Amino acid sequence: MNKFNLDDTIAAISTPMGEGGIGIVRLSGPQALRIADAIFRAKDGAKLSKAKTFTVHYGHVVDNAEIIDEVLLTVMRAPKTYTKEDVVEINCHGGMQALKRVIELAVSRGARIAEPGEFTKRAFLSGRIDLTQAEAVLDVIRARTEGSLKVAVDQLGGELAGNVRAIRDKVCGIAAEVEASIDFPEEDLELSRKKDLIDKANGALKEIEGLIKSYDKGMVYREGVLAIICGKPNVGKSSLMNLLLKRDRCIVSPIPGTTRDAIEEIINLDGIPVRLVDTAGISETKDSLGKEGIKRSKKYLELSDIVILMLDMSTPISGADRELVKLTGGKKRIVVANKIDSPRKMPAAAIKKIFKKEEIVEISVRKKENIESLEGAICRVILKGGMEQGEGAIVSNARQKEALDKARASMLSVTKALQKDEPPDIVAIDLKEAISSLGFVTGESVSDDILDRIFSQFCIGK
Repeated sequence: MNKFNLDDTIAAISTPMGEGGIGIVRLSGPQALRIADAIFRAKDGAKLSKAKTFTVHYGHVVDNAEIIDEVLLTVMRAPKTYTKEDVVEINCHGGMQALKRVIELAVSRGARIAEPGEFTKRAFLSGRIDLTQAEAVLDVIRARTEGSLKVAVDQLGGELAGNVRAIRDKVCGIAAEVEASIDFPEEDLELSRKKDLIDKANGALKEIEGLIKSYDKGMVYREGVLAIICGKPNVGKSSLMNLLLKRDRCIVSPIPGTTRDAIEEIINLDGIPVRLVDTAGISETKDSLGKEGIKRSKKYLELSDIVILMLDMSTPISGADRELVKLTGGKKRIVVANKIDSPRKMPAAAIKKIFKKEEIVEISVRKKENIESLEGAICRVILKGGMEQGEGAIVSNARQKEALDKARASMLSVTKALQKDEPPDIVAIDLKEAISSLGFVTGESVSDDILDRIFSQFCIGK
């Protein structure tokens, strides 16, 4: 993001381009009301400079005497706005030409086009939100399921920031006691006081580790997982894919090898975005197209987060089945025993002997039996036991986790140094690093380059 002056007034189209019922042009900055007055004519003749905050005005955007659009204009005065600046939002008719003319008029009267994410960056720089909340704004926009939205909204509400700040305050308290022992060396730390500091440091360390442990689950809700349906030909993979999608997406045929290429779709399983892939059946073949399909299936297996391994209960276990067991051995795996509505030729005991640790779900794709049980099993395997919504703050991006990892390493050094009775100067250095790392999570100690990288991911109008 280019350097910018907070005294500037910025403008942007804040709705997607194209035809629509409404398109919004947003202005923020000290000249927002003046610029709006220059291009807006209220039906009742009122001046926006005299309008009360949080009021809506009907009129027209005009270029001298030419009417550009009939609009509703909202006035929001500082400091109780998104950016803590004066903000004007012009609700136009949705359409590229009208929005283009309105934004051009705003720029001609003194505004400049906003950089990507600049409205949210101003909200951060003004202190209205911290960096975790700013990142959560983007997560709300990109949320693909109710689960990912819930995680983002909790973070937007300040839950993660509140936890991090509470830990940081505790570490600052420990640092104050250690600094005091440096300033007054004649007052050696008593054994009881030293034990109290160690307990406090361990307490802060455990809280940091608790946040770090939430990262994997946070990423699951934020980014989703790649789940591969694999099995030998004609085991029912495409039919299962259709059932999980709740629509006919894959061609289903009794002819083995019907699926030649991988088919990928996103489904929502209990709030988790799951990239579900139906792959070509893996078996020996001389057909060139079949070989290419199998090659792609194996590639997807390498990339997968979870494997849904399908077996056909109506046939004895085969060499192809055993090969798939080996290929998927290092993956999170759910075993799906299909065709339980047919006479069994693969005993349940034999399957349990092969898959001692995996969850085995018996289903009938043809009769649509136990599909919900399979969906529950997928969620359990993904989340390693599940996660209740609202169970606490969740770390949901790599930047936050990296900072917490550094804070954890610093606090480990603090506890070891205190236990070994090392000089307080050494302990103080590690405490300062921990405080800085925790501040990096919330944005209290973060460089301009990092801020630019974060906000450049936003759209222009947010």
